[in-house]
Amino acid sequence: MIPLAVPNLSGNEARYLAECVETTFVSSVGPFVDRFEADVARASGASQGVAVSSGTTGLHVALVALGVGHGDLVILPSLTFIASANAIAHCGAMPWLFDVREDSWTLDCEALSRGLESETECKKDGVFHRASGRRVAAIMPVHTLGLPADMDPIVEIARRFGVPVVADAAAALGARYRERAVGAIGADLSVFSFNGNKTVTAGGGGAVVGEDAALCARVKHLSTTARAGADYEHDAVGFNYRMTNLQAAVGCAQLERLDDFVAAKRRIAQNYEDALASLSGVSSFPAPPWAESACWFSGIVLRSKPAMAAVKAMREFGIGCRPFWKPIHLQHPYADAPIYELQVCDRIHDRILTLPCSTHLAEEDQQLVIDRLRDWITRG
Repeated sequence: MIPLAVPNLSGNEARYLAECVETTFVSSVGPFVDRFEADVARASGASQGVAVSSGTTGLHVALVALGVGHGDLVILPSLTFIASANAIAHCGAMPWLFDVREDSWTLDCEALSRGLESETECKKDGVFHRASGRRVAAIMPVHTLGLPADMDPIVEIARRFGVPVVADAAAALGARYRERAVGAIGADLSVFSFNGNKTVTAGGGGAVVGEDAALCARVKHLSTTARAGADYEHDAVGFNYRMTNLQAAVGCAQLERLDDFVAAKRRIAQNYEDALASLSGVSSFPAPPWAESACWFSGIVLRSKPAMAAVKAMREFGIGCRPFWKPIHLQHPYADAPIYELQVCDRIHDRILTLPCSTHLAEEDQQLVIDRLRDWITRG
């Protein structure tokens, strides 16, 4: 089987894990946690970093730190993994679902502006959605597949309406936006995932980064049970969202090879582009001029066939292709979420096919994927 994406653990992972065992620092305290936070901040271009137990918990605690609470709305592109919406729901809030741009699959900033101007009203205590009466408490752009959203206009709109921005940057470490690292492009907080299928993994875990030291300290405080002193005094309803030293050890080893991993991802994506994008009925993943993607996943868009047809066909050859995310507005838990202009989401989501792209994918294996897929496409 040629898998879709599996971790490359051929660096210092085993040595650092052995160090954890030898020193007995295996839980949420240890030198690798501190190092991991500093390394992630540096790699993302941010000044502050907080390690957490997952990307989802990172999004949750980031939203809570920014004041998102029960009954609020958080603007979210519908084309995202359900964890983005779940983090909002964990706050007692609800996503307000917007469309994506066809040239990036990220939050449509023009729709964002129109929606806020036409469907909200500004009051002294915030911006409120007229139809539901809910406060619009945050905007959560998603850097889809590691491709940054067009953040400059999004941030300008957010500042105009006085709404904070939390970026779901789960797979975007190593990406760049207008020559800037992805953690330094205007969001109040950005959140990364280090799940097993990410370009850089810690086996699990996440990180929240930002520039505001006080805000990141608030994230750290809330994610470590809001403990206020040594005598088990707690000053808020906090969360046990800590990353272990074991996870951080793996993450530190992986971050040492971030540049090589991202380069490999981009090379794999370019190979698929060169070999398949010119075929009839096929188009490429987006590549807008404002960004350089981290290329977490590679793939193609099948304009005349559903992606699941290709998934089933390739499975017979032992090739692990996958369809893409089912949009949030089509997910049962969010059937009642308010929506605004979802034409692009509806048109593309079931045509997106992701292809094997592990950072150590062998050239001959990628060529086999290309050959089998080209044959299937040209047969019609």
